Amino acid sequence: MSATATDTAGTAPREAAPPGWMERWGDRLNPLVVKEVRQGVRSRVFWASFGLMLLSCLILSMVAYASSRDSGLTTQGQGFFFGFFVCLGVVHFFIIPYSAYRSLAREREDETWVLLILTGLGPRRILRGKVASFLVQAGLYASAVGPFLLFSYYLNGIDLPTILVVLVLGLCWLVFLTVVAVGAATLADGRMGRAFVHLVLLALLGLAVMYGLTSAFVLSEQGYRFLTREKDLSTFACAFLWAMLTYGWLLFETAAARLSLPTENYSRGPRLAFVLQVLLSGALLAVVWVVREPTTSAAMAVGVAGCLCVALTGIFVASDVDGQARALRAATRPWSLLRPGAVRGFRLVLLLLLVWLGVSCALFFLSDDRSNSEAHFLTLFVAPAYALLFLSLALLVGRMPRSDRLAAPAVVRVLFFALAGVAGSLPPLVAVLFDQHADDPLFNLLNPFVGLENFSDYDYSSSGAKMSLALAACVWGVAVLAAFAADRSLVERERRAHLS
Repeated sequence: MSATATDTAGTAPREAAPPGWMERWGDRLNPLVVKEVRQGVRSRVFWASFGLMLLSCLILSMVAYASSRDSGLTTQGQGFFFGFFVCLGVVHFFIIPYSAYRSLAREREDETWVLLILTGLGPRRILRGKVASFLVQAGLYASAVGPFLLFSYYLNGIDLPTILVVLVLGLCWLVFLTVVAVGAATLADGRMGRAFVHLVLLALLGLAVMYGLTSAFVLSEQGYRFLTREKDLSTFACAFLWAMLTYGWLLFETAAARLSLPTENYSRGPRLAFVLQVLLSGALLAVVWVVREPTTSAAMAVGVAGCLCVALTGIFVASDVDGQARALRAATRPWSLLRPGAVRGFRLVLLLLLVWLGVSCALFFLSDDRSNSEAHFLTLFVAPAYALLFLSLALLVGRMPRSDRLAAPAVVRVLFFALAGVAGSLPPLVAVLFDQHADDPLFNLLNPFVGLENFSDYDYSSSGAKMSLALAACVWGVAVLAAFAADRSLVERERRAHLS
């Protein structure tokens, strides 16, 4: 045996070098992002909008340069900054979200969604890749307009913090609209439903462009200090940002759940997001209440607004389909409220309403101001009862009969809003027909709008307090009976669904 063979035989095989950080991050990167970005930058829509945007910015910059040379020292930065932002805002607030909607809608219309599922990415990663890819394209647009926005600063009249505030708020609005557009693409399966969603989305994006540009105009004219001077406006802006963050997350999880298979635990993501949204919002509002205004009126506003938000989101949770997959029935933790099924969704909403009632009552009893405290307490006390009542009535009307069409989730949601509208408009008309005031307390006892307002307007003398407590107890009694009947009806429908 030669020395070469001996050396070869005695040499241990070399180990493969560990992958570098670029390779590791490349593996983590959603491959759908690369595909969508490459496909997007080759499209005619991208180059047409990109070219028109750059042309508009170039014309504005030439006008700004000419005006600054003629008039010497100018303060026209605000106007030209808004003009440049309009060019970017039309693309960010309309073209990018609409393109994201069409991208996912085309996948479902052309039945290529199944091929994406077969790649093993899963609905959540696919949706995340869709959103991320269009945000990358939005970054390309922003990088092209960025020098023009900076150029407006040198025209005087606007400062850098104001520019940064407008751009950050615009970025948040862009992300929210993109998530909404992607979620809208998962709503309907039929041709008529898709056409209706398409029209509604176009209208909403048009309103979103107007709202975004109006907000940018006000901020660019007033400056970023305008938010610090007006406390109510700064509170509204923070609340709006928080709502965009939480509802954007909730809409994303809901869209992923719609695209999941029925055999999967599709409800875990959206219900967990719903629970965390309620709990974190309650904690944040408690902190704001302590810092800003520890009064009973503020506690009442927190209680009513929270119950309204829980009810509007809860109807989508409680109107889930009946039953669940066999694998999920045999899984551990059968008591979990995060698993699919209408009965678990309804119980989760009921639990969150009680939690919010506890939070608002705790804020009320810790309040320093006790003026008109009886009216404020009864108002926040009956607000969850009205929400629970109409949730239960919609489920009873839709799910108690054996008709599958009436029990469809979309029909139950329409019933919720229809029943609330009828209960809000019919009792005042009946009261007028009987020669009573339109806001009569007895006729409007179950009115979710006038009845709630009446509890804050009663004469809380010795007799009035007893009457108001009796009426509040009646509202809670009807709500509890309706909730019990709805729960039993949902349990029976789930049992029949498992037996079939």
